[in-house]
Amino acid sequence: MRRWFNLNEVDSQLTPSVVAIGVFDGVHRGHQDLISRAKDVATSKGISLIAVTFDPHPRGVVGGNPPLALASLNFRLTLLERCGVDATLVLPFNKELAALSPDEFLKKVLVDHLKAQHVVVGDNFKFGYKAAGDTNYLAKFGKANGFTTAVFQRFSDGKEPWSSTRAINYIESGEVDKAALVLGRFPRLEGLVVHGDHRGRELGYPTANLETPIQMSVPEDGIYAGYLVRSKTTEVLPAAISIGTNPTFDGKEKRVEAYALDRTDLDLYGEQVSFDFVKQLRKTVKFESVAELVSQMALDVEETRRLTSHTYNG
Repeated sequence: MRRWFNLNEVDSQLTPSVVAIGVFDGVHRGHQDLISRAKDVATSKGISLIAVTFDPHPRGVVGGNPPLALASLNFRLTLLERCGVDATLVLPFNKELAALSPDEFLKKVLVDHLKAQHVVVGDNFKFGYKAAGDTNYLAKFGKANGFTTAVFQRFSDGKEPWSSTRAINYIESGEVDKAALVLGRFPRLEGLVVHGDHRGRELGYPTANLETPIQMSVPEDGIYAGYLVRSKTTEVLPAAISIGTNPTFDGKEKRVEAYALDRTDLDLYGEQVSFDFVKQLRKTVKFESVAELVSQMALDVEETRRLTSHTYNG
């Protein structure tokens, strides 16, 4: 998949394309359905499918209060590629872009650079200065400028729409298995492995401490079954994941750490890894003794082993 990080990188010889536009934060099941329909159109026409997304999130620039993220930009691009997108344009969302009128935005992006033949968006798509442009504006502009438009209502499971807010609410309440149903994948945290207190190794369960993710949606404090995924080797390791302050040791700093089952030989310091969350096993509690904690950790490991015994499908 081709990746362009501003309009100047777009191939000047680009042929007509189908374009799907959205923030696509997390590329949840609603986004996947929209892109799937756009892909069907592109395939039927024999042309490329291009996704247009924004970074940082527009709400953080316009409203000053960025929402929590469900995926890093790099992982978002990987997820879009998995959906069958041929190229992705990441528009740097800044005050200059936000100041473009609806006409200026559509002409500059869709007409001049992407040669759009067909444009696909969700029914809540807004664009241009002060979000003055909506789907009706888009359709009218397209008709006058040589492209057709398809607008899809937000997809749902029959109860409520698949949405980033819904996924984040589940994650923050520890219901990572429910969040996975919305996302169509396991909730994920990414980061560098950093040094901790090295207490896990002393207890027989050495852990990889994840550098605290900034502005990411983090599950509530607790113990989780999941996976540790190594970016270098793409190795996937079943792991028991802990989030919290280690209250048994009167810890104050919140940590996100994972024990890769049966792997006491790993040296992951400085390595980029991901934690994929399958299910919460229990809440974080303070134990009366270290022996009681270690006994519970053994039970957590065995339950993790059971929950991750199936084929990984992250």
